Amino acid sequence: MTQKIAIQGELGSYSHEACRNKRPDMEVLPCRGFEDAINAVRSGEAELAMLPVENTTYGRVADIHRLLPHSGLKIIDEAFVRVHINLLGVPGAKLEDIREAHSHLVLLPQCASFLREHNILGRVSPDNARAAREVAERGDVTHAALASELAGEIYGLNVLARHIEDQGNNTTRFLTMAREADTSRRGENGMITSFVFQVRNIPAALYKAMGGFATNGVNMTKLESYMVNGSFTATQFYADIDGHPEDENVRLAMDELNYFTTDVEILGVYPADRKR
Repeated sequence: MTQKIAIQGELGSYSHEACRNKRPDMEVLPCRGFEDAINAVRSGEAELAMLPVENTTYGRVADIHRLLPHSGLKIIDEAFVRVHINLLGVPGAKLEDIREAHSHLVLLPQCASFLREHNILGRVSPDNARAAREVAERGDVTHAALASELAGEIYGLNVLARHIEDQGNNTTRFLTMAREADTSRRGENGMITSFVFQVRNIPAALYKAMGGFATNGVNMTKLESYMVNGSFTATQFYADIDGHPEDENVRLAMDELNYFTTDVEILGVYPADRKR
């Protein structure tokens, strides 16, 4: 039986595209929300989940870093998807026919120049792939969707304009989540260790905790903070570093981190998808 990989959103989304690129042998399981995708893996309905965590244009994806530490899942891979946005119309529609374009709130501003140039009104949809499905169901030549070419393939829409995003470097990073960690691998482009922690309530605790990475030559590629339980005084940090916990310099840096922090939890040790 084909194994399943859960995503948030509908078939044809950029999450689906990430699955097709990274796990083409698996069946995609669409879920309503991120928590639903996580629960599908926890329950055994799916083997893996493909979750977006950050975008080069809009920063981190809301809720993900809050969910990851409590998900019970581990990161086993990362994947990058270049977000190409296309204007998709029903068969027979032409670019000059389009009056309204439907897509997620995040995608509409990324095509503002194109929409303005062609006098097209943007309409908000909960999901870009859902927008494509609903445009196909409506069958109106004046309505289009802003979505991936994959969505066009799935819902029988034609590409009326290709790669219409204003910025040419829009990329989303995804994490592949599983029930069990796999720390045995070594990647061609190096390894990444992701973890969360809280600092101890002592002066300069964060500065001292980070010092171990500098003195041991460990490259920290990401450090983000967010509130815990809605409190302004309780802060949790999410970090990505280059290296494997078994590397001597990483081990020394993590030992120093543990001295100045509480609740350190490794979320995953996994191969880098590309050179950084």
